[in-house]
Amino acid sequence: MKIKSLLVMGILLAVLALTACTGKEATDKQPSPNKGNETQKPTGKSEENRVLTIAMGSDIVSFDIHNHNNTSTEAVHDNMFNYLFKRDDNNVIQPELVDTFEQLDELTVQMKLKPGVKFHNGDPLTSEDVKFTLERVATDDTLKEFPNYKQIKQVDIIDELTFKIVTHAPEPSLFHRLSRLGSGMLPKKYIEENGWDHFLANPVGTGPYKFKQWVRDDRIVMVPFEDYYEGKEDEWDEVVFRVIPENSTRVSELLTGGVDIAVNVPPSDWDRVDKNDGTSMKKETSNRTIMLILRSTEGYPTSDVRVRQAIDYAIDDGSLAEFALKGGGIPTTTRVGPGNFGHNPKLYNTYNYDLEKAKSLLAEAGYPDGFEMTLHSPRGRYLQDAEVTEMIAGMLTQAGIKVNIEFMEWSNFVEMRSAKKNKDAYLLGLGNSMFDGAYSVDWYRAARFEGETDYKNDEIEELLKASASNMNSAEREAQIQRIEEIAAEDVPHVQLYQETINTGVSDRIVFTPTQDEMIYVPKIKRK
Repeated sequence: MKIKSLLVMGILLAVLALTACTGKEATDKQPSPNKGNETQKPTGKSEENRVLTIAMGSDIVSFDIHNHNNTSTEAVHDNMFNYLFKRDDNNVIQPELVDTFEQLDELTVQMKLKPGVKFHNGDPLTSEDVKFTLERVATDDTLKEFPNYKQIKQVDIIDELTFKIVTHAPEPSLFHRLSRLGSGMLPKKYIEENGWDHFLANPVGTGPYKFKQWVRDDRIVMVPFEDYYEGKEDEWDEVVFRVIPENSTRVSELLTGGVDIAVNVPPSDWDRVDKNDGTSMKKETSNRTIMLILRSTEGYPTSDVRVRQAIDYAIDDGSLAEFALKGGGIPTTTRVGPGNFGHNPKLYNTYNYDLEKAKSLLAEAGYPDGFEMTLHSPRGRYLQDAEVTEMIAGMLTQAGIKVNIEFMEWSNFVEMRSAKKNKDAYLLGLGNSMFDGAYSVDWYRAARFEGETDYKNDEIEELLKASASNMNSAEREAQIQRIEEIAAEDVPHVQLYQETINTGVSDRIVFTPTQDEMIYVPKIKRK
């Protein structure tokens, strides 16, 4: 049932009142000003203002492009590293560093690099770097990107620019995988001569911008690469990614000219940004789904499928999207959204909400009086994440579940997950820069999350194995859709909504958000 009840409204009002009283994630509550009441950002294409400043809600995780799966980190890295392939403006995969390629057989693709590509330290990009990069991520199972590249068996070098990628089995998603961060090229010689720690402190890529400075939890600074193979980018002399976790501070910096782009502008400030002289809101539906990741570990109440289903039925996703996000989300029961291979439209723009059914399921599971659980949540990483978490806690309370919220800074949240110290549940947003459902449904693979969620479904395991090497597109799509249907019933993750991108932008620049949430500086121009 999709009910907008007085109860839900009461929860929302209570959450908003709590936020106002505590000051957590507070935003400026002053009435929206008329045009001209804020400090106006300089307009016009000025040679004196060639620094682009972007305000992010959280810092990058690392400069190890293989050891994170964080979209906001990739949005920064995207300017420093090129991929073998990349999606064009029409979402079609095209060669980037690759000049030509040929599928030799079902396991082997031969490729040739574009000539004249250099790393930021001056070393030429060669087949040796490709082998070093891909075999590292394909063989080191401690890396976060390993599950997305373990399909690669080896890279055989033909000559300085020509190589073969050999997979263990037929790999239908190979080109999708080679169009994301794990195929960003690493400089073999530079790393072997200087060491990995030196690289992490002084990263080198082949991209249009090169590293200048990283002050953790403050800023990342880049400058144009003079010898970029497509020609030096001359629009900006410097690019600064500032880390500003507080919503109100990011918005204030935008309104007063301190930054050119502010991500995750909260709904309470959308009109304010639009009405201010010199700024406007830019919106786009993202490829990110917000969800609750539940423990299926024995001993936790959430190990019982009926409890997981009860949590799903107790949460009114429609109210989260409509009220907490002011329309900034689309309810869903799958994270494989439109535009992704394997999207199941039956599970999209819909949700489960039935409070009485939630109570009944809890009683069946042996919890007629509910139970107590811990919910971890980042603060400032996603749109209205703190407010959404508070609303969810209020909704679960109505079903008899007492929720203890643990708000965490993003870096601590990442460390908790890496150490597998999560308790009953945590709020997480997951994107998909591959735009292939295989990437999304792999999050149900038992071996990948042993000790973190401990979820396992034998039918999903069989479908994951079958779809991983199925070169029949129609059959593979059906297999991925079936996995989505099983997960929607089994609820290892409570899918909440697909998030929209809400970005505040200075009128002095031209910038359009993209579904993958990348902030690719060469496409950002001065007016």
